[in-house]
Amino acid sequence: MPRAAAGPAARRRGTSREIPVHADPAWADSTAEVLRALADRTRLSMIAALRSSEQPVCICDFTVAYGLSQPTISHHMSKLRAVGLVESRKQGIWIYYSLRTNLTPSVERLLEAVLRPDS
Repeated sequence: MPRAAAGPAARRRGTSREIPVHADPAWADSTAEVLRALADRTRLSMIAALRSSEQPVCICDFTVAYGLSQPTISHHMSKLRAVGLVESRKQGIWIYYSLRTNLTPSVERLLEAVLRPDS
């Protein structure tokens, strides 16, 4: 006879039971930082634009596309760069951004899931 699924254990006030915690604290910290950076709609949209672009994108193009000032765009990019999602190179007075090419597999999967258009 199949065994019935166990329900929640009866709880008594003031007692607790151990639960398995398998998340590595370093992984949890770094993943939380990436998620915080992506939790802003402008930054999420910028990552989507960089991911679909075949060439690095000039900061000036972002200012026009989003109708935001250069300092605001730079602020957003600094957040994305700080968590390791983007890289930049300066050419003349302009800075060009691209999605990092050596993202970890878990970050790649996260971006794939988050940036997948709804069907």
